[in-house]
Amino acid sequence: MARVTYYVAIPFFPGEDGDQVPGEAKEFQGSEPARRAAQRFGAEAGHGGVAFARTGDPATGDFDEAVVIARYGSVPDELPGG
Repeated sequence: MARVTYYVAIPFFPGEDGDQVPGEAKEFQGSEPARRAAQRFGAEAGHGGVAFARTGDPATGDFDEAVVIARYGSVPDELPGG
């Protein structure tokens, strides 16, 4: 099977201990829609959003490291590609 790129945005919310907790990841059809979604997530006070791309072969499960496209608001420092 051919390699494909997935574009994903993840919201982050303040957890009870003050750390940012990831919400449900959402897939998009391109980098720009994923970036805009991450920006919306990060627009809320105390929240954050990250958009990233990941390329690989779904048939074999072999994927490259995720590449962060955009970060908005309060997100953990230890994200891949960050």
